[in-house]
Amino acid sequence: MVKAFSEDEREAVYRVIAERRDMRHFAQGVVDEDVLKRILEAAHAAPSVGLMQPWRFVRIKKSTLREQLIDLVKQEKIQTSEQMDERKADFMKLKVEGMRDCAELIAVVLAPDDGTIFGRRTMPEEMALCSTSCAIQNMWLSARAENLGMGWVSFFQPEDVAALLQCPAGAKPIALLCLGPVDHFYDKPMLEMEDWRFRKNMASVLAEDVYPED
Repeated sequence: MVKAFSEDEREAVYRVIAERRDMRHFAQGVVDEDVLKRILEAAHAAPSVGLMQPWRFVRIKKSTLREQLIDLVKQEKIQTSEQMDERKADFMKLKVEGMRDCAELIAVVLAPDDGTIFGRRTMPEEMALCSTSCAIQNMWLSARAENLGMGWVSFFQPEDVAALLQCPAGAKPIALLCLGPVDHFYDKPMLEMEDWRFRKNMASVLAEDVYPED
């Protein structure tokens, strides 16, 4: 017999999803080791194609390493701004990371391809990436449930981060995750607050039988 979730339990899940935010502002502090363990275990419980479990997590403990990663992100932000044309100035004002103030910094790396065929013959790298993204989303939701903020930083060249983390050949860093206490959660996504971009309505992304019309 399937054990049903209560209405309150269902509501809590949907509330966590609705109130999850990509955080950039942190209040320093610390993350309790037991809490961090729960969050990482939630990530590791994610589904993966062919049960390949392609995710690897690197907890950044050395302050010098954190600073080196921050420098890489700064460099990439400048490079990105060069492709922003008329929005370059606005982009440079955006806060794209909270790496110096977050309590924990965790790198997420795609492990070298283990040869899994099941479910990914036609899209091998895409399915590894999708699987690892599921793990990151589990972290995000569990962090929010623990009243901690989390932000995904992707402003870096993967090979540069791989070199700093001494990754093996074939491994590819895809995220630097800022995790920690925050003074408050944004009322809505920060990019909406900054008038940068807005969430599409459901009607524009959902259709029947054929691709949705833009």
